[in-house]
Amino acid sequence: MKRFYDIINIIFYPVLFILLMWTVFLVEINFGNDFTKFGVYPRKLSGLIGVVASPFIHSDLKHITNNSITFFVLMLAIRVFYKKNFLRVFWIGLLLSGSLTWLIGRNSYHIGMSGVIYMLASFIMAKGFFSKNYHLIALTLCLVFLYGGMIWYVLPIVDGVSWEGHLAGMVAGILLSFFFKNEILVQAIKRPALTPNQELFLEHFDENGKFVANLPFLDEDGNLILDEE
Repeated sequence: MKRFYDIINIIFYPVLFILLMWTVFLVEINFGNDFTKFGVYPRKLSGLIGVVASPFIHSDLKHITNNSITFFVLMLAIRVFYKKNFLRVFWIGLLLSGSLTWLIGRNSYHIGMSGVIYMLASFIMAKGFFSKNYHLIALTLCLVFLYGGMIWYVLPIVDGVSWEGHLAGMVAGILLSFFFKNEILVQAIKRPALTPNQELFLEHFDENGKFVANLPFLDEDGNLILDEE
């Protein structure tokens, strides 16, 4: 039962944000509303509302479906690896990427979760490259394999796509990786609790896994054997 609650706790926020995206989308298409006007409109004061609102607004079914899948994967990774700070990463990254889009974007409404997705992806990858933790490095390699092609969409190569939002998200993620350099700790994989005998046994190996001789050891019954002089 505890494992079930742990799983629910991990997926709660990623699912919550996706449900919010879909709620906005369904309200828009079912009631004939057009929420595009709440997107980021660069260098216009009224367009600042989009810094917060635009990630939850999408143009069509394909747009929201693609963003939902990718967002869930990346947000889940952030939730698992940055247990205490994942909401700070999300909200600060959302505000930063949206603000940068407002500054550098062309005069058009920019909507969708893509900017936040690029922020999450670049944050995880930057942390992986700069960190010596092999869990983060492995995660980074997986993301490069799955989403490496995303890098091209920070350039104006597809009409109707907010490449400025993608670029702003990527820059925001890299900046956040430095901002949280010392505050965020990887907590995804913890070593299970060990008994005192197991702890003592592990002391016979250095940080490189090399056996260290001439230390107290245990017999087959778990009793401590002391060297006699």
